[in-house]
Amino acid sequence: MTEPSIDLAARLGALLFVSGDPIERARLLELLGCDEAALDAALETLRGRCPGLGLVLIEHAGAYQFATAPALAGLVETFLGLDRPARLSAAALETLAIVAYRQPVTRAEIEAIRGVDSSAALHTLVARGLIEPVGRLATVGQPIQYGTTPQFLQAFGLASLDDLPELPPEIQAALRRAGDLAGPGSG
Repeated sequence: MTEPSIDLAARLGALLFVSGDPIERARLLELLGCDEAALDAALETLRGRCPGLGLVLIEHAGAYQFATAPALAGLVETFLGLDRPARLSAAALETLAIVAYRQPVTRAEIEAIRGVDSSAALHTLVARGLIEPVGRLATVGQPIQYGTTPQFLQAFGLASLDDLPELPPEIQAALRRAGDLAGPGSG
């Protein structure tokens, strides 16, 4: 039973606070007993409140979660006694960028863009939880397609994939050309 005097954004915040995992939009609608417009308004209100709490509201694939604001990551890591995570190699960062901007994308499509084998980089990114298999391409061999995870958003301080910076036009053109080279069935 919800307390009617507590606003919807506060109730939403309480659910996200106690959940260790992202909560699907449909589940939030069910738990909060509200419609889509009311949920959207509550999400916007909550986004506005987050900076004052040192948090960001992350949205990924229709699910929502709180995360620590990127500027406070060092403080939280010190408090928790965590070592700074190992840095990603240049190959892993290149591969991650391709997945982030082109997802869903297959290994063959990534390799067409990078021009080198990307198996090790993909393995590293999956092991670190930054990317995951999101499906299979409907073509010969049905190659695995990769996409980013909520952990990717957390690691880079993004609320959603819409917050990725715009690529320079020359890089966009190169990615389009490489995509044309990869072809639809190149997984």
